[in-house]
Amino acid sequence: MKYFTPDFYLPEEDMYIEITTMNQRLVTKKNRKVRKLREVHSEIRCKVFYQRDYLHLLLKYGLEEASGDLPAPSRLPGPPQVKDLGERRGVG
Repeated sequence: MKYFTPDFYLPEEDMYIEITTMNQRLVTKKNRKVRKLREVHSEIRCKVFYQRDYLHLLLKYGLEEASGDLPAPSRLPGPPQVKDLGERRGVG
């Protein structure tokens, strides 16, 4: 892996966000990139949001109505599950 640019940076949280809503092959590839990022730069925090998390947020904040066009999130109601692939170091 030469380059990896997460989708968003949240400066107030000092955290990067990677959104993965595509097919499983791409999800696996992105997870691998985020793991490698953590190995090389352990000080960087990066969270991965999966399709179910993205859809949950759309419904939660009224940006999309539940319909047959979008697959229903697998876990409703409740907070989205976010896989934290990094830890904040030196904070305590």
